[in-house]
Amino acid sequence: MSELKVDKVSPRTGTYVSLNTVGSKNIIINGDMSIAQRGTTATGLGNGDSGYHTVDRFRFEEGGSPTAEFTMSQSTDVPSGQGFATSLKMDCTTADASLGASDIIRIGTFFEGQNLQYLKKGTSNAESLTLSFWVKSNKTGTYTLRLEDVDNTRMICSSYTISASATWEKKTITFAGDTTGALDNDNGLSFLVRFNLLAGTNYDTGTLQTTWGSTTDANSAVGQVNLADNTANEWFITGIQLEAGTTASDFEFLPVDVNLQRCLRYYWNLVNGTDNEIGIGAYQTATELNNIIQYPVLMRASPTLDIVTGTNYYKINRNGGVDGFNSFSIARVTTRTALIYNSTEISGTAGQAGEVQSGNASAFLSFSSEL
Repeated sequence: MSELKVDKVSPRTGTYVSLNTVGSKNIIINGDMSIAQRGTTATGLGNGDSGYHTVDRFRFEEGGSPTAEFTMSQSTDVPSGQGFATSLKMDCTTADASLGASDIIRIGTFFEGQNLQYLKKGTSNAESLTLSFWVKSNKTGTYTLRLEDVDNTRMICSSYTISASATWEKKTITFAGDTTGALDNDNGLSFLVRFNLLAGTNYDTGTLQTTWGSTTDANSAVGQVNLADNTANEWFITGIQLEAGTTASDFEFLPVDVNLQRCLRYYWNLVNGTDNEIGIGAYQTATELNNIIQYPVLMRASPTLDIVTGTNYYKINRNGGVDGFNSFSIARVTTRTALIYNSTEISGTAGQAGEVQSGNASAFLSFSSEL
């Protein structure tokens, strides 16, 4: 990916700063937690619920068999006077004070290698990286995080301390550049950042790995507190910025449309509720309804269909009536378009067209090309 440099004036210093990667210095996408296409709250997360649930680009990750459960939400609790409107909140709803050795819960965000070539990783000119963020919890103590090079199975870790209960604190951590292992120049998963919330002994019996080296789980969460030891525990984060260099700059606030477009590359929600427009559909045959979908942006890869189904959750308004049906399947998928269709619950007239909509408040239809 070619490097594009854009100059702007820093409101803090009055000096010009140079931005990389299409005018954005921040590697993190949606670091202000402002986009949440899937919804603002997901409850009962645990027991195998790894995945994206609320705030775009931030994934709930669980390993082992912890009995803890969390509610994950987009919150309006933010540091005062810093310009943020939303944060990511993790609220413990089922406690687990006795972790198993392989238990871990963390929040991760993932990146394509082709977007990070300017970091020059794996060369003698590898860029240092500075991570800054605002964090708050009533569970004080030591927390851990790690940066990971997936392509070369390498990582570097750090700890940070939450000193004051229920108080927003800003953290800044600088990581040396890694002169070993170039990132793949493609659209696959190459790099990630993970924030630990709890970790069993498989992750904390070594020495915290604060220099780049081979990924070793035992060295990745040494000293980590257990956020799930009490149902009163909460953890909030916002303003996450990862940038090249050894100094943290002011958080880069992007216009909401720009931030949304960056998220849409990985996930696009088309339907969420009743009477959402899907498009113009046509009966290919008397028992097959087809709908061509064009995504608003070029997606990272050919997406899968993320859909909630149920009796008459979807409908076509055609000449002579309304046909309800339960679901869609997907075919002819590219990074630009897809065909969604129903060939099991439809009865109509071949060649007839009509307006296709959602028909139930619980209907949900999205396209996902997440890393």
